[in-house]
Amino acid sequence: MEADEWEMVQKKGTQFVVNDQPFYVNGFNTYWLMVFAADDSTRGKVTEVFKHASSVGMSVCRTWAFNDGQWRALQKSPSLYDEDVFKTVLNRVNTFTNITYKEDPTIFAWELINEPRCTSDSSGDTLQEWIKEMAFYVKSIDPKHLLEIGVEGFYGPSTPQRVQLNPNSYAQQVGTDFIRNHQVLGVDFASVHMYPDSWISQSISDSHLPFIKSWMEAHIEDAEKYLEMPVIFAEFGVSAKDPGYNSSYRDNLINTVYKTILNSTKKGGSGAGSLVWQLFPDGTDYMDDGYAIILSKSPSTSTMISLQSTRLDLFNSLCSKRCHWGCKKKNVFQKVSYRDEL
Repeated sequence: MEADEWEMVQKKGTQFVVNDQPFYVNGFNTYWLMVFAADDSTRGKVTEVFKHASSVGMSVCRTWAFNDGQWRALQKSPSLYDEDVFKTVLNRVNTFTNITYKEDPTIFAWELINEPRCTSDSSGDTLQEWIKEMAFYVKSIDPKHLLEIGVEGFYGPSTPQRVQLNPNSYAQQVGTDFIRNHQVLGVDFASVHMYPDSWISQSISDSHLPFIKSWMEAHIEDAEKYLEMPVIFAEFGVSAKDPGYNSSYRDNLINTVYKTILNSTKKGGSGAGSLVWQLFPDGTDYMDDGYAIILSKSPSTSTMISLQSTRLDLFNSLCSKRCHWGCKKKNVFQKVSYRDEL
């Protein structure tokens, strides 16, 4: 699609749409883009990682929209943020395209903060008020782009019947509350993270896979019944540093995520996509946090990602949001999907 034909991604009910067509996401995280782009010696890696992602059909990249360290930092010191940085980001004009960020359709959405917690107030009231304030503030500057919070998805006091789904008891003490948080005016879609190797047990275990499936299904159900919005599983992965790790297990984990998304997609549900943590280009092994996926070194993972992109592209291109997959085009997808290894 030509740049002048692009439209903002919008939310209609429990789906994302672009040009009135469904938009399901298969994407990735790469947090370091701004740091690398600021240095001539590493700038080429930014282009490289996008080329690799494009080669397997990935459509959305989640990254830091602020400077790290001392380079005009968003957070100048503990508990002290620079509001001028927020304003600058939202109002910045892209020097290559001459488009203001808040008018730029290539920006999918804004996230308020990565994995917010407030352990000093497990009731969730403090964080809830912060979300209200910041959602209003961002929307007052940029009302066009979608907005999400960035929470991990833990259930809190507003839904006592759901807290047993949390991965551990500590999740109830961090001041987040999935359903309540996402009912704030201005929040357009839900986000959830998944790290059973951090939340449950660092040792690799097949029991992590059923947890991921049930965790996803619960949040998809809640996004449909209570929030009436799409949900993206914005971070998931497994660390190669975990005891017992192997690449086959990572593929099984990714497969579990992708299949659960597809099960929702086939029903026209709220499961709007996923973003794997995280993609790296060749020659950046020194940045590896254990979760790095280098496609050239991971052929089976690369194939799996590409296949998921192909499947979601079929939905995006063949169906309209109004049919909720009840038309004959659904059969085209089913014939393709059952010929592959997933």
